[in-house]
Amino acid sequence: MKILVLGAGGTGGYFGGRLAQAGSNVTFLVREKRAAQLARDGLIIESPHDKITLRVASVLAKDVKPEYDLIILSCKAYDLDSAIAAIAPAMGPHACIVPLLNGMTHMAALDLTFGRQRVMGGVAQIAATLTPAGHVKSLADVHLIVWGARETSQQPLASALGEAFAKTIVDWKVSDNIEQEMWEKVVFLSTLAGMTCLMRGSIGEILSTPDGKALMERFVAGNIAIAEREGFAPRPPVIERFRNLLNTTGSPLTASMLRDLENGGAIEADHIVGFMLGRARHHGTDDTLLGVAYTHLKTYEARQAAGRLPKVAD
Repeated sequence: MKILVLGAGGTGGYFGGRLAQAGSNVTFLVREKRAAQLARDGLIIESPHDKITLRVASVLAKDVKPEYDLIILSCKAYDLDSAIAAIAPAMGPHACIVPLLNGMTHMAALDLTFGRQRVMGGVAQIAATLTPAGHVKSLADVHLIVWGARETSQQPLASALGEAFAKTIVDWKVSDNIEQEMWEKVVFLSTLAGMTCLMRGSIGEILSTPDGKALMERFVAGNIAIAEREGFAPRPPVIERFRNLLNTTGSPLTASMLRDLENGGAIEADHIVGFMLGRARHHGTDDTLLGVAYTHLKTYEARQAAGRLPKVAD
């Protein structure tokens, strides 16, 4: 099985690198600067437990050929259009895509371009970043990837990917209900991103305020109600895990969106919080906190577009 990973950043670099470390046939689709860096230094992964340097294959978009069986798509949601253009020439005759993007809106675009039979579902839970030196740095001992077939024809490739990840140190699962898993993630992520961005603080900092816990509970309860009306009510153990994470006193947990925002970067406002706000209004559920959080994020984007953000300290 030939695997193409779009990008060699935090998510793609980590999961693709672990597959390469275990002997899988992995190629990274990257830009020229990253390709030169990989050729010179190798793919360097730093985690709480190890630091490894891998010699990996890479390819540029202009050179990619339709010879891959599986494509792992790990870009930011706002880069989806360019990602689709980049991977389209790589799709072999029976290739499938495993998208690891945040939110849900990317699925319709991928289905429209490639057909539902070529698009699995997938989610990743990892806190990883690309350092200025080009190292893939895992920030916490969390590295879970979940994927699953949406059509029966995809099952052999889904199983083959499981066999590949079974040789790695990664936590993984082939789901028999991947859309449920995706909805559960967006319920949690939209709460985490909405609250930590709106309050500009960590879970622990929010909970230390007089009304922080009540607002957190109202936010997650609203998102759970949306998923219920979509037909994907989060399972009780998942809800318990959500609430444990969102109610841990002193927790330093934040959404990566907050880090992007504080660094003056692009954010996935429309794809995570905006998506859930739209579904809340469609179903007539409580949209107050989602509306406030989304307005906050869109105001940031307006200031960013106008060049009025404060400079980030070195």
